[in-house]
Amino acid sequence: MKFDVAVIGGGPAGLSASIFSTRAGLSTICFEQLAIGGQATLSYEIENYPAFKSISGFDLTQKMFEQAKICGTQFQFGTVKIIKKNKSSFSVVTNNETYQVKKLIIASGTISRKLGLNEEKFIGKGISYCASCDGNFFKNKTVAVVGGGDSAFQAVEYLSRIAKKVVLLNRSEKFKANSLRVEMAKKLKNVEIKTNVQVIDLIGDSVLTEIKLNNGKTMKVQGLFVMIGHNPNLNFLDFKIDLDLNGYIVVDKDMKTSENNVYACGDIVSKNFKQVITACADGAIAGNSCVGSSI
Repeated sequence: MKFDVAVIGGGPAGLSASIFSTRAGLSTICFEQLAIGGQATLSYEIENYPAFKSISGFDLTQKMFEQAKICGTQFQFGTVKIIKKNKSSFSVVTNNETYQVKKLIIASGTISRKLGLNEEKFIGKGISYCASCDGNFFKNKTVAVVGGGDSAFQAVEYLSRIAKKVVLLNRSEKFKANSLRVEMAKKLKNVEIKTNVQVIDLIGDSVLTEIKLNNGKTMKVQGLFVMIGHNPNLNFLDFKIDLDLNGYIVVDKDMKTSENNVYACGDIVSKNFKQVITACADGAIAGNSCVGSSI
């Protein structure tokens, strides 16, 4: 199948890019591996997106999804195995089909970082990377959250409404999270915050029952939420583009990459401030840039 534009990723950036490109008359297909909304769906509550005093990440991105469909974007759900560069086009190869596209917008976002322990054994059996997705499985239980950023404290706040006890484990004294979030967490009665501590082992047979810490102590938990950041998701590219030292895509003001007819937007882009609203802005620029280069 042939399209003018392929958008890789169905998060806020990819959805915004799809809306702008399809509204301008470019045939656009958006590929999403898991669920529409990307990392934004993990946000239980978003309070800094204009026009909404408060809205869940799921509800917000579903509205974007519906708008993109109304505009004419086609969606393909599944894994993009590889993207190859041709002479005047790109081949997007999935498990079922190969698509030929003139322009490419990479909005593939990031993937959750792992602890580097035997996590695979306990994923879905005590280990989680999404509090709003899996929190209800731990009602009235004791859980731990690893991390010190905004996502970790957001998880703590959400889980405190469900779990019997929530323990935040941070490897240093300082937190990367907004100070207001930290102060709010400290006031929650069923939340305990531990600093200068790391998880070094996961214990359990069929399910997670304990975690071992670097201070020699063990802690009995029924759930462990790993919220230690993300890595760029670019394993599918079969050609090179310029990246920063951390592996994120370098773009110019028009969201153009170092490769002709390839654009990038959202969390996959090298930038300091990553929010839903900046992802949408990136996507709008990338979608519009595809239109401008088609004239």
